[in-house]
Amino acid sequence: MKYLTKEQILLVHSIAIDESGGAHGVRDFDAILSLEILLAQKAFGKELYKGVFVKAALYARNIIMSHPFIDGNKRTGIISASVFLELNDYFLAALDGEVENFAVRIVTEKLDINNIADWLKRNSKKAKR
Repeated sequence: MKYLTKEQILLVHSIAIDESGGAHGVRDFDAILSLEILLAQKAFGKELYKGVFVKAALYARNIIMSHPFIDGNKRTGIISASVFLELNDYFLAALDGEVENFAVRIVTEKLDINNIADWLKRNSKKAKR
């Protein structure tokens, strides 16, 4: 499985801000660093977070809820999840408005990882190689 590096997450944020507006800047670099380790964590030799959609959900939820950036956390969280899916042969097939609404729902409904993973799975397609 391919994971995003902290540099890639920072790049996603920068592009999101450049394209849609807002303020550049990191508020909590440790929250970004933790994502490099979190998704691949194991306990007793077994992955803590199994499957591409659960891991994508962790990117979305952790970035959106921990607010590591000054601005654009929802955009960065959803785009990071989408890029992670693409690195692992899936693509997010939901319409833009649906994606934006879902990002807001993560915050307003305090969705857990499994709910986010289920939505990502329902709204993704396997890439054809």
